[in-house]
Amino acid sequence: VQEIPAANVRSSLAELELQASQVVNRLEYVKVNTDPSQQLPITSGLLHLDKKSSAEVLSKLEALISQFDLSDDESEFLLPPLHETSHLAVVTNSIIGYLQSLDRHQLSRIVMKISSDTNRWLSHMFRFLDCGTRYCRDNSDCILHAVRLAISAKFPPVENTSPDSQLNHLQNICLYLSENSSTFVMQNVCKYLHLPQSCIRVIASNEVRGTIDVAALQKAIAADLEANKFPTFLIADIGSSMCGEIDNIKQLQEICYNNKIWLHSQGHSLSALAITKGTLTDIKPISDSITLNLTNWLGITNLPTVLMYRQVANYQATIFDIDPILSNRLSTLTLWTTLQTLGVDSISDRIFMAFNSCRSLTSILSKIEGIRILNRTPREESGKTFLSLLSNPVNFTMLFESATPVVVFQFDGSEPAKQPDTNNDEVIAKSIEKVSNFAYYDRLNNWLGQILLRDCSQINLEIIDHPVYGICIRYCPFTLAFNDLNIFNEVMEGFQPFLESQIEILRATVKHKSRFNKLVAESEVLRLIDLPDWAGLGGVHYVPQGWETLLTDQAKTELNKLNAVLVDTLKATDSAFSLGEGSDGLICVRFGMVTNDTDVEELLDLVIQTGTKIQENSKILDTMSEILKKGIETATADLQRESDEKLWQEGLLRHVPIVGRMYNWWSPMSRESGIKGRSLNLTQGVVESTENIYRYHMQMSAKQHQLPGNKTPTPLVQTPVSTTTSSQHSRNESTASDQQQQQQQLQKQIINETTSIPSPLQ
Repeated sequence: VQEIPAANVRSSLAELELQASQVVNRLEYVKVNTDPSQQLPITSGLLHLDKKSSAEVLSKLEALISQFDLSDDESEFLLPPLHETSHLAVVTNSIIGYLQSLDRHQLSRIVMKISSDTNRWLSHMFRFLDCGTRYCRDNSDCILHAVRLAISAKFPPVENTSPDSQLNHLQNICLYLSENSSTFVMQNVCKYLHLPQSCIRVIASNEVRGTIDVAALQKAIAADLEANKFPTFLIADIGSSMCGEIDNIKQLQEICYNNKIWLHSQGHSLSALAITKGTLTDIKPISDSITLNLTNWLGITNLPTVLMYRQVANYQATIFDIDPILSNRLSTLTLWTTLQTLGVDSISDRIFMAFNSCRSLTSILSKIEGIRILNRTPREESGKTFLSLLSNPVNFTMLFESATPVVVFQFDGSEPAKQPDTNNDEVIAKSIEKVSNFAYYDRLNNWLGQILLRDCSQINLEIIDHPVYGICIRYCPFTLAFNDLNIFNEVMEGFQPFLESQIEILRATVKHKSRFNKLVAESEVLRLIDLPDWAGLGGVHYVPQGWETLLTDQAKTELNKLNAVLVDTLKATDSAFSLGEGSDGLICVRFGMVTNDTDVEELLDLVIQTGTKIQENSKILDTMSEILKKGIETATADLQRESDEKLWQEGLLRHVPIVGRMYNWWSPMSRESGIKGRSLNLTQGVVESTENIYRYHMQMSAKQHQLPGNKTPTPLVQTPVSTTTSSQHSRNESTASDQQQQQQQLQKQIINETTSIPSPLQ
């Protein structure tokens, strides 16, 4: 086979690196598309006949990425920025695709050299000497190959062994894992290896620590041995659980050694093996195989997940283990370039800063009253720092107890330890209330988490739902999105006072909530509304007196309109009020979080007073509508009565079509004898005739202190308008007089003194 000249390879790789870097840089600056008009064109689904340039295709890719952004992140750019090492890892993947064009023999030599170097570096770094390595796509792929190794170690090939006997062995193996591990991954392994699902054994976890129950594990193994089963594989969690708990590795090692079980370890705490400066007192590896999740540990994208395992002499390799492409060993190139770019010191520093940030955050949280820390507290040695502890010879147990990979905490409302003025009965009552209000504390912790995610975005926090403790806040530095730990100490300086201020708000809200509920229960016009997703004081529904018995849909609609107007009015006064809706569809006034100096009674009084004013204004409008209705009826009746009187006074002959015209010519009618129109005077509440309007060509009314000669003549007809007593809505004389004054002011704003109803005969 003719080899490619080295000069051509170097020039091609340099050009490929340049082009790949340009594409990556271009994608880094793809922004979120906030213009809804710029949508992707609808295609027919068929490939275009004409070819497109690379620039057009990349532009289409950028538009595609910007259109399908479903995250809640408010960042301007979609893809995270890449530092130098991450950039190299992405570019290396392009080189991997290019190297696949080499001859298989030549490619195998390259991959063998790269894999050998990487294997040697990782084995020394993570204290797993004389090991084999496999580079997998994800954690489940690592477990799959670890189970294959365990089966090969459990059942070495024996001459004259029948296939039925081998099949019987496979059908009766037992795979153990704790309930904190992913059962789905193990089910996928069984499906791939054609193993029955019944071989999976889920071991209960310790209720206090969250680690695997060693006694339950021993009991399960004994039961399987008695049933002629073959215990084969066990997964140990070393900081991979939700709270970063670590299984008792010493006991698990002893159990697996006595029963010839393959022990596999996984978890973030395994990365602590790379930061020990001294020697490890344990000569043997921690387990038979371990998973290295280097992408999260180093904060670099697109690195393979590494499986390190002890060599199995009788392992039968397949083409998927040997071929450089099918075995995924070519992906080692990304790790090979990354490890050399970082160096051992940089890798150790990154992992050390991650563990040290957890210790610093735990120390801060332990000083704040009302915060409960759920993760394991890091081990402390008197007079020794974390760095000095790593410089001395340590064993696996001391190392993992000192390195905490996650911090999980929540607000539990606990009071300071020393409170001499606190009554014991009150403390017991608060404890009982907290247990019975578990869902409410979940809402409080969810609110706290949302605030911290919004205002402390530099810290990689997330909100989780713990199966035992409920809603919690979790910090984990071993994630791809959080690769800059250099600014952690600066961020922590402002984090502690900010968190303390939020805890004070939560304390005040919890303290005022019972008072709030009591005042609402005693109110005659407020009803407490259950808001399942609201962490504030609560919600109230304003119900005027006499309406609480009305349960019709129309009554609910009117009450919802009234409460919506009430919320709009209150929001103009204080932004703490907001519009809410209960589970029964009733609109309510929501009260948010409060501080210690908040007067809850004053807030509720403000709601009641504002609701009363809105209610009274609506009564005035009802009274105005009643007056207008009665005025129109009175004017219509006056016009009809006057028309009938005129008909009888003038006689029927004037209204006969032909005779009436002759009669009117012979004896014309007086101009003043026509039917007068009617106007409704809202100020005086009377219906008046309109002769003055047509005489002076304007609406005029008499004013106080006006000279007699200048007074407007009194209309010939004045009929008072009377409304029913029920429409007045007055509870006493003072209220009626106040409503009359408000009514007069509203009348002046709505119309100009009178509303005219002209006669059709004028």
